[in-house]
Amino acid sequence: MSNDSNFSQENSSSRRDFMKLSGLAIGATGLTLSASSANSATPAPTNAALDPDAVLKKLLEGNKRFANGEAAQPRRKPADFVPLAEGQAPMAIIVGCADSRVSPELIFDQGVGDLFVVRVAGNVVSSAGAAIKGSIEFAVAELGARLIIVLGHTACGAVKAAIAHIDANDTLPGAIRELVDIIRPAAASVRGKPGDKLENATKANVKQGIERIKTLDPILSEFVKKGELKVVGGVYDLATGVVNMVD
Repeated sequence: MSNDSNFSQENSSSRRDFMKLSGLAIGATGLTLSASSANSATPAPTNAALDPDAVLKKLLEGNKRFANGEAAQPRRKPADFVPLAEGQAPMAIIVGCADSRVSPELIFDQGVGDLFVVRVAGNVVSSAGAAIKGSIEFAVAELGARLIIVLGHTACGAVKAAIAHIDANDTLPGAIRELVDIIRPAAASVRGKPGDKLENATKANVKQGIERIKTLDPILSEFVKKGELKVVGGVYDLATGVVNMVD
């Protein structure tokens, strides 16, 4: 047997093992639960038929409840975790900031299993590496999510740093410099524009993330081209609790 054949078999075997561990499998018709999940008394939910526009509407309705102090706080008890023990099918992916004040499940008033959350300081996507890209790809290709929200927030420290160090033309220590450098192009793109400098840069950073996700080959770009993946952005207002969508 050729080396190529051995490599192909090893790849297939590794992928099957990975999917077993994750509690999911991809069948000919799309996302399906693994055999152990299918036989469980309470199977994990499926999101294969969810329309991204309907999902977005649901999330914004949840945010409205949260901002109005009327959060339902769904499915957060220990018993609610049991049906999801064998697999997951989140309805949306949130690429958000690691800021301690920004918790997507709370902001959108959702429960366990609803959101696949990827958090990194400054909600960066460009040059963020395989860990961020791979996490998003996994949620789309393997878990079936069809909506991605890049979520920035007001008073973002990473964006503030990008603005400050463009103006000062200095450098930051360690990997902080590399992180801030990812945001610099967004901050630079709004220099001299009317309005609040930080607000403009925050929105520009979100837009930069949206455009980057749409072009990530080979998985995400193909889903976008086929019209099977919706990528949008928003900015969470720390003071009001409201998520304002970015055009």
